[in-house]
Amino acid sequence: MRLLILGPPGAGKGTQATRIAEHYGIPAISTGDIFRSHIKAGTELGRQVVAITSAGGYVSDEITNALVDDRLDQEDAVGGFLLDGYPRTVAQVEHLDGHLDETGHALDRVIELVVDDEVVVGRLLRRAEIEGRADDTEEVIRERMAIYHRETSPLAAIYAEHGVLTQVDGLGDVDEVFARIIAALG
Repeated sequence: MRLLILGPPGAGKGTQATRIAEHYGIPAISTGDIFRSHIKAGTELGRQVVAITSAGGYVSDEITNALVDDRLDQEDAVGGFLLDGYPRTVAQVEHLDGHLDETGHALDRVIELVVDDEVVVGRLLRRAEIEGRADDTEEVIRERMAIYHRETSPLAAIYAEHGVLTQVDGLGDVDEVFARIIAALG
């Protein structure tokens, strides 16, 4: 099964991605984890990511696409995967579609966790307090939400047009949300 999970920061994507991947026996692939893996391994792509992020920049679509392509081509992902944090832009959607098409595959389903912005802001503020994330202020969290709505949220419309989008209520405890996702995936 080839899946993708969408949702705003704090919607529980990472938590649910891990559980969904375990349920289906596929790897959960997070772009953040990919970046950290390449940095730790000292690869050329990892060195490029460090240079960009240490200067305060964003990793380009070109580099992100190359990292994801490499990860999707690894043996454990050949039979399926769950992507978390990618794609984030229309250009990345187009690249992913092209990459999958070259391998004779397509996404089976895109899960969008739907949550109320105010609930998510509250979750992230609590997490920041518990984990001591001083830089996760309400202003920063709301800016991240605005970026999500502006840049990533429109991807849901693209996947709806492709007929693979499934919206799932992301509010409730972890087990309730997981049960809704599995039921929606059939």
